[in-house]
Amino acid sequence: MLNRIRNASAARHEAVEMPHSRKKGEIARLLKREGYLADYVVEGGTGKLLRVYLKYDENGDPVIRGLRRESRPGLRRYVTVATVPKVLGGMGCAVISTSKGIMTGKEAVENKAGGELICTVW
Repeated sequence: MLNRIRNASAARHEAVEMPHSRKKGEIARLLKREGYLADYVVEGGTGKLLRVYLKYDENGDPVIRGLRRESRPGLRRYVTVATVPKVLGGMGCAVISTSKGIMTGKEAVENKAGGELICTVW
């Protein structure tokens, strides 16, 4: 999902499609709420499709300047409340999968919940 968004953003596409899963939907919801995506839509019946609409500024540059996958299958990265990273000194966003759901790094600190660091966005 993250690579598709990064590549579509670099190619200045309006939207990108991918197979839907609950985790991808929650990440898209979070990125939209934080202002990195214009919108997202879940389409279809059994084989659902997630369509993500990218956001650009007034100069036509992508709002997502950088997107890094932190945890991967070969090396999972877990953080505690004390070690939640601040992306660009608080200007970016860390996406964390906690026992209370997927949330930003700031929300994880407020809820005192650590978990798996999925990605960082700036």
